[in-house]
Amino acid sequence: MPLELVRLSSLDLIRGFVAVGRRMSITLASQDLCLTQSAVSRQINTLEEQLGVKLLIRGYRSITFTAEGERLFRSADGVVQQLQEVLGEISTKGVLRPVMLSASIGVTGLWLLPRLSRFQKLHPGVDLRVSANNRVADLRHDGIDLAIRYTTPSSAPDGATRLFGESIVPVAHPSLGLKSLRSAQALSNLNLLEFDDPQHPWLQWNDWLGARGWTDAKPQGVLHFNQYDQVIQAALAGQGIALGRLELIGPLLDQHRLVIVAPPKHKTKTTHAYWLIQADAHPREDVRRVAAWIESEVRASRPPAQE
Repeated sequence: MPLELVRLSSLDLIRGFVAVGRRMSITLASQDLCLTQSAVSRQINTLEEQLGVKLLIRGYRSITFTAEGERLFRSADGVVQQLQEVLGEISTKGVLRPVMLSASIGVTGLWLLPRLSRFQKLHPGVDLRVSANNRVADLRHDGIDLAIRYTTPSSAPDGATRLFGESIVPVAHPSLGLKSLRSAQALSNLNLLEFDDPQHPWLQWNDWLGARGWTDAKPQGVLHFNQYDQVIQAALAGQGIALGRLELIGPLLDQHRLVIVAPPKHKTKTTHAYWLIQADAHPREDVRRVAAWIESEVRASRPPAQE
């Protein structure tokens, strides 16, 4: 039997529960809601007290649903999503609605930012906002309209548009005076700039050196970075040689701020590529404009790997 309207829990409590359920994390939910962790915890506790049942099982750094919690979440998540969509449409009528574009920190810094001034000139009426984050976002729940993702063809979602592939080759600042790495001994007076990303070993020096039989290479040193754009910034500063993702750093090569120092005619191709994903199969006009602009920038690019 339906609950009387007067006894229905407040929307704030339901919203807090849904936010936690979407993330399965009170910490991340509190960030989404711009609340403290304790405030979100109190919301969950209050909702459980009102219903007289436990909704979540809290473990060490983990959260799972109880049977009642899972049932409530399935229903509440859909209702809250509908409210988000309807209220979003109502509140933005006659108001410029921003286009939210999500991309990794590396893609944003190396590929998007150098091109954004052209977009602003072509589409001055579009409010484009870029979310630079390496976290994999849920596009609909996180309010993202478009996303650029780095993945394999088999993992790309239905409807995704392939933007460009990836070629890996060593690059360095011209001030180092390097022409080509012809042997492992050529690395003895050089620092290797390492991207700490064990999930993608082909972006690390051990993989690259091993593929060439240069496992005995003894570089001067290795500098480690947890963001790819930091690796390239270090290369631009002349601090060593980096494994360049050619499709991302094309403008830096065209401007001779970086030079390719690979063994002759040797570039590494990966199975991964960059894909454009749309949250809505039938997006509004401003979102279509941004997507079309991104695709036009890809067509206009001249990746060094294809020369």
